[in-house]
Amino acid sequence: MTQQLTFNLMPERRVWTVSELTARIRDLLAKNFTGITVQGEISNCREAQSGHIYFTLKDDRAQVRCVFFKQQQRGIKFRPEDGLQMTVRGSISVYEPRGEYQIYVESLEPIGLGALQLAFEQLKKRLEAEGLFDASRKKPLPLLPSRIGLITSPKGAAVRDVVRILKRRFPNVHLTVYPVRVQGEGSAEEIVKALKFFNAKKTVDVLILARGGGSLEDLWSFNEEIVARAIFTSEIPVISGVGHEMDFTIADFVADVRASTPSAAAELVVQTRREFDKHIADLRETISGLIRYRLLEMSRRVHELSARRGFRRPLDLLRQQRQRADEMTSRLALGLRARLVQSRKRFTAAHLRIVTFDFRVKISAFRLRLEKRSAELGLRAERLLRSKRDRWQRLALQLQERGPLKVLERGYAIATDANGNLLRSATQVTVGDSVAIQLHRGKLSTEVIKKEE
Repeated sequence: MTQQLTFNLMPERRVWTVSELTARIRDLLAKNFTGITVQGEISNCREAQSGHIYFTLKDDRAQVRCVFFKQQQRGIKFRPEDGLQMTVRGSISVYEPRGEYQIYVESLEPIGLGALQLAFEQLKKRLEAEGLFDASRKKPLPLLPSRIGLITSPKGAAVRDVVRILKRRFPNVHLTVYPVRVQGEGSAEEIVKALKFFNAKKTVDVLILARGGGSLEDLWSFNEEIVARAIFTSEIPVISGVGHEMDFTIADFVADVRASTPSAAAELVVQTRREFDKHIADLRETISGLIRYRLLEMSRRVHELSARRGFRRPLDLLRQQRQRADEMTSRLALGLRARLVQSRKRFTAAHLRIVTFDFRVKISAFRLRLEKRSAELGLRAERLLRSKRDRWQRLALQLQERGPLKVLERGYAIATDANGNLLRSATQVTVGDSVAIQLHRGKLSTEVIKKEE
């Protein structure tokens, strides 16, 4: 009796399924490990076709899997890579199909190097590998640019500096300003739109991309990949004058010429014209000196030749040639006058023939011929139509007399089997088959109950 009672009081052991156990662990982790921050080194980093990034965060003794979903990546300028030391913020849960716990990443921050600086270095390395910085692909500045395009903020100091320098040193230049935002959300797209506008219109010879100094965050619009590729594909040479002398952006590396400041960018354009003007002035001075020296030499030579005795003979020959030219001119005038009189006579005779020619008589004759031909054509068409109609009536009568319906009218019939095949012999059907009989008027459906071959 005692043993039986002891057996009933023993606690019942619960049996868990794998799914239940994993779900319980998931709930515990999700409840107690939310908004945690973990530091470590990234390894096995890969980006799926969906845009989600999977990687492992490790230190020297342990590792944990991490998932960085695409919708959480907004605002992240850099890309996670193997070997980067990162601070990861997120929550822990369990991926039930494999029974592995992992961190669902909400944000990333590099350790030591700033996020923007890391993004700058990554993009610079990638574009340099593609050849966007190669000196062989950079376009030379035009020698005499008469039309300049300026892409900058209309409210900043950069536009005032560029306009002031160009107006003072290059007064005849035609400057086109395309106003854009140079920092903040959407500014990179505006810069790209401005570059595409100038390349589509082809209204300028060179482009200046200008902005004053600022922090890395302020200058970030000029570090965007879309801006770099727009500068690289521009058919118009681009001068980058962004920030101060110590500031470098991705746009500076891709541009055809990099200026340390917006004012220096304007100086580059003016310098090309100034050097050309100086070169022209030097050439003009040199040519003037050579011409003066040559004129003095030739004048001295002429005086020496005119003093010689043989110089008089050419003068006599020149006088004779002048006199002969006068005679030839007179003869030419007489010949042209006679030719003109002859041409006027031919024109008068042709004019008289045209005046005496009566077009109305010709038109009346053509009209009579046309009416006669029309009447003949109408008679021929009527005879042909009557002949065709008589032949058609004869053929229709023959078809009516010889057609199968005429035979049916005399009491004959046409029999076909169920498939519509024409029956010519009793061997084509068996007893019980359905037979259709076509009469002159109407159709019968029958069944074979007897046949004789």
